[in-house]
Amino acid sequence: MMIRTAIALAAVSLVAACGTMAPMAPTYSQAALPATVQVPAGNKVSMETVGVGDITYECRAKAAAAGEFEWVFVGPDARLLDRSGRQVGKYYGPPATWESADGSKLTAVQLAVAPNVAGSIPLQLVKANPAMGAGAMQGVTFIQRVDTRGGVAPATPCTAATLGSKQVVKYQADYIFYKAM
Repeated sequence: MMIRTAIALAAVSLVAACGTMAPMAPTYSQAALPATVQVPAGNKVSMETVGVGDITYECRAKAAAAGEFEWVFVGPDARLLDRSGRQVGKYYGPPATWESADGSKLTAVQLAVAPNVAGSIPLQLVKANPAMGAGAMQGVTFIQRVDTRGGVAPATPCTAATLGSKQVVKYQADYIFYKAM
């Protein structure tokens, strides 16, 4: 009886202590980002993921320059991982689509980009379109792409001889999802 009472008192104390704790703050802050890719006020972080995967580029003729060629972004193919490394979704395209493991998914419209360190794709802010399906993507308003590593167009020349060829490059980026408060 005494042991049961002691356990009950410990449980009550633990619940009371947890009730007075402040909610965990998001681990991500956008304060150091360029203003162009900061999320507007009135939105809060709903999910943080790390995208790890590939970006495909294709060698194509430049539209406005006869006889010139360039590597053109075709689309991403990445796993979305939570901060502990567990896969929680995927990111693919075209069109650029973020899909949660629960089946909900969305596309988005690019609002802004900002340069990142050399050799890495730019930081990005997109406005989410309404989600398809119920789940984690439902209600997402904005997505930021930050802390990018790699993913830039291939360094190999894009020429008439390589026209139409595709190259895949590795990349990683944090995708931070926001919902209206």
